[in-house]
Amino acid sequence: MDPQKSILLTGATGFVGKQLFNFLKETYSIKVALHRSPKESSFFSKQKIIRSITSKTDWKWLLEDVNTVIHLAARVHVMDDKADDPLAEFRKVNVHGTVNLARQAADSKVKRFIYLSSVKVCGEQTAYGSAFSENDVPNPIDPYAISKLEAEQELRKIASETGMEVVIIRPPLVYGPGVKANFLRMMEWLCKGVPLPLGAVQNKRSLVGLDNLIDFISACIEHPAAADEIFFVSDGEDISTTELLKRTARALGVPARLLPVPPRLLKVAAKLTGKTELSQRLLGNLQVDISRAKKVLGWRPPFSLDQELEKTARWFLENRPC
Repeated sequence: MDPQKSILLTGATGFVGKQLFNFLKETYSIKVALHRSPKESSFFSKQKIIRSITSKTDWKWLLEDVNTVIHLAARVHVMDDKADDPLAEFRKVNVHGTVNLARQAADSKVKRFIYLSSVKVCGEQTAYGSAFSENDVPNPIDPYAISKLEAEQELRKIASETGMEVVIIRPPLVYGPGVKANFLRMMEWLCKGVPLPLGAVQNKRSLVGLDNLIDFISACIEHPAAADEIFFVSDGEDISTTELLKRTARALGVPARLLPVPPRLLKVAAKLTGKTELSQRLLGNLQVDISRAKKVLGWRPPFSLDQELEKTARWFLENRPC
């Protein structure tokens, strides 16, 4: 295969990585670095086992003849992190591990390094009707977000020093078939008919469906204008928590049992029960502006939010029937 079509993909056993691998495998020669789930190695045709991603990991044997690195692997954000020093733990993988890979990639003459970052590097919330853009000053709050921003900054230094092109993608919450955590719990609650006190939430949040994110990453592999850019990506439609619950319930074919509890009361209850972070995700605003992606790459989300919700609901019902 054309060496220009050779990719090293990290994080290929993850939620985004598996789908990205399936999307790209017919067009590109993909080397996969497995480190979390070697048991899934049979899923991949060119797997290599990487036991850990740190400042000491040897990548050069995997980087031979690679044109593009897509770096998805990361220590991800977790609620109620129990590590003694969470920031140090995040830095081991997200900063030092990423920098080590990027420097070895540059030494191996990799042309482009695509890094999946996070909207959280800019902060946890926006004002209603206002959206984060690539020109905003970053304001990471938690250790995960700090580590992601530090990795971005180091990657841009490496790009300026070596000429390797770096593309940084900052998605908001990603959902789709295989989704876990809060989005999965939301579908379980809806499916069980649990009454939820979220019927009067008029916030605005950006989301990105898995297939839209995969399409955007794919666009960044070869588009010349993507070089050395930072992009936000979303479904192109911002939505309230109340509306998200209603439209997800419709996709699941169940009624949304929503109680119109005033958000101010929910915030008080969340504070009293130590659930402030969760309440911010449910009640706060977090919008991103994708006009740069549209202008620079000519990209538009190929799927609507409802189409992405329907695919997510279909997967859920196939695996956890209501």
